[in-house]
Amino acid sequence: MLLIGIDIGGTKCAVSLGAADMDKGIVEVLDKEAFPTENERGPFKVIDEICEKIDLVLYRNSVSVSDIKGIGISCGGPLDSKKGIIKSPPNLKGWDDINIVKIISDKYPVPVRLQNDANACALAEWRFGAARGSSNAVFLTFGTGMGAGLILDGRLYSGTNDMAGEVGHIRLAEDGAEGYGKRGSFEGFCSGGGIARTACEMAQKALEKGEVSSLLKSKEDINERNLSAKNLAEAMKAGDKFALSVYELCAEKLGFGLSIIIDILNPEVIVIGSIYERNTEFFHNRVMKVIEKEALKISAEVCSIKPAELGDSIGDIAALAVAAGGF
Repeated sequence: MLLIGIDIGGTKCAVSLGAADMDKGIVEVLDKEAFPTENERGPFKVIDEICEKIDLVLYRNSVSVSDIKGIGISCGGPLDSKKGIIKSPPNLKGWDDINIVKIISDKYPVPVRLQNDANACALAEWRFGAARGSSNAVFLTFGTGMGAGLILDGRLYSGTNDMAGEVGHIRLAEDGAEGYGKRGSFEGFCSGGGIARTACEMAQKALEKGEVSSLLKSKEDINERNLSAKNLAEAMKAGDKFALSVYELCAEKLGFGLSIIIDILNPEVIVIGSIYERNTEFFHNRVMKVIEKEALKISAEVCSIKPAELGDSIGDIAALAVAAGGF
């Protein structure tokens, strides 16, 4: 089946033409066009360019609209997936109550579907990636933020008003770096921004104790740009003890967060993207030790923890998975 995927992000948008075999669980991105979102242009000019890119990939591949079985839109929330409305995402200024499904379907008379990006990624990993073949799966973003997409009893679960899976808001400690507007939250410990903020809070004490780090020479080095999750990971792999201590705390809290998910949802598999995917060798055993202590044994024994399989292509494949429908 031929599908169109639209991935809308705060910095860039992408339009993909894909071919999927749902029975075999395989998908291929045949062509792609990406461009900067440029929020100052406003939503309607961005949507106009999305349509231009759709027309371009169709023309370039000699595909007509009638050949397309569905168009899928993946976008950060909040949104109303049932009505097809984007509702003021924080990274998309001016996108207030935009009925994008109607706009796109008026131009292209095929089924058009909208899902938030975490749900879309969950569908992608469930259909085509690490959660393939499961009935109960959780996908965790673990990137800029921490969010979840839930597949329960073989269906996407989005909640009463598309807010299911906001695990980043769960408080894991009385104090800690802020994430999702709450100190000590899952996102505060386990996200790119959270790791950087945690490192900044730990850095002052490290300097006072005279601890040596390749990233910390003076107080001027205590900032989120210098102590980014990426820089810390590179330093940790090079043997930096301070960077290791930051990631050790992150791994411990990730284990606590996963234990809560396991106890409540009893999934077969939890798939984790981005930072976990790139540092699986470091995280896996540390996380499993916490789960062994914290989660119900009978539930933990049937749950696998896996890195995401789709890598850098997940945004494109996620939108195509939404386009395929059936969830």
